[in-house]
Amino acid sequence: MLVFWKENLVFLAVPKTGTTAIEGALAPYAAMVLRDPPQIKHAPLYRYGRFLQPMFQKAGGKNPETIAVIRHPVEWLSSWYRYRNRHSLVGHENSTRNVKFNAFVLEYCKDDPAPFANVGSQSAFVFDQQGKRETTHLFAYEHQPALIAFLEKRLETTITLKQLNVSPTIPAVIDPEVEAHLRAAKPLEFAAYDEAMSTSA
Repeated sequence: MLVFWKENLVFLAVPKTGTTAIEGALAPYAAMVLRDPPQIKHAPLYRYGRFLQPMFQKAGGKNPETIAVIRHPVEWLSSWYRYRNRHSLVGHENSTRNVKFNAFVLEYCKDDPAPFANVGSQSAFVFDQQGKRETTHLFAYEHQPALIAFLEKRLETTITLKQLNVSPTIPAVIDPEVEAHLRAAKPLEFAAYDEAMSTSA
């Protein structure tokens, strides 16, 4: 998470959406860079609203705008799957080394997924617990030029992103019936993506 106090903007770090590269590029301009622990770095809306937003309001009477990047749910899950397939996780409960992508997606759809498929939710960075959109600015991962243009204008600087924290290159093909199950089980994930696509095109 990045806090730009003067610009009254908080960048919510949605995992697997290029946030490490953005953090690397924008950290010098931020008033606060929250890198650890992961629960704070990747705090969704409810955690931000409970712990950080009240602090900002008390510190300076501010209610910062929020910004998040959302990726297509299948591509987002594919990135998680490939990231957890890396050699350093072999033998760990989070490893996907011996799991097919379809099985990973089906496990993610469960109410209580196994650790290897327990990767959270993008919609938690967009909607409140009643399903109402709360994030001020949304950008689709595929519309990076629009995101960069917004940040450059808001921060009055030029931004160059480098590829960081890249997932391994392995096949991650989803069967149509598995994707249909994902859409039925996680409608808010697709609603969040559609919202981002409609506002950042």
